[in-house]
Amino acid sequence: MTPETLDLIGGWVSLVLTLMVFSYLLGDNFLYRIAVHVLVGVAAGYVAVVAVENVILPWINATLLADPAEVGETTLRGMRAVGAVPFLIGTLLLFKVSARLAPVGNLGLALLIGAGTAVAVIGAARGTIIPLARETGQAAGGEGGALIEGVILIIGVITTLAYFQYLATARDGRIRRARGLHVFSGVGQAFVVVTLGALYAGAILTSLTIFSGVFRDQLEFILDKVGG
Repeated sequence: MTPETLDLIGGWVSLVLTLMVFSYLLGDNFLYRIAVHVLVGVAAGYVAVVAVENVILPWINATLLADPAEVGETTLRGMRAVGAVPFLIGTLLLFKVSARLAPVGNLGLALLIGAGTAVAVIGAARGTIIPLARETGQAAGGEGGALIEGVILIIGVITTLAYFQYLATARDGRIRRARGLHVFSGVGQAFVVVTLGALYAGAILTSLTIFSGVFRDQLEFILDKVGG
């Protein structure tokens, strides 16, 4: 089979899978589920190959199979101990297959969740919260339009944070927020609605743009191959 024929088959497959995915616009159907299964299977296989070649094997070569002549015997023992930690956690997770040994597997799960939570919190603080607070302060210190934008930004941040807190008291047999906090949360809810509406509209426009571009490119590719 020639490379041109393989390219033509790949183009037809891409076009058909694209149409099968966008058939979800008509509702959940059999064609859409087939396309999703193909996508998930291919993505899982690709991630597994990439993980083995780019993460697991380099990690083993750099730690467990390190050359003693290059790093020294003492350093090598420490490197091998560190290199064995991920495999130890993976072994602990295998115990969750058994209901009786699941508590042993929970230890590995706890280590993963703890490390992941710590990384997420640090990343959110350094990458989102601190830059947002800095930008908010700088915008509020501007003049004219920048000052107005800064004030709106500060109000949006404060009221949105108020909306996502759940402190309340029992009054008249019902659980209600404090009156002042209720007003702040209402304004924050309006900011959330506007933001999600803008993001949703942007997602729809982006999807339509990608669909039209992919469909046009694949159709031009197939017509070019057939015409050639």
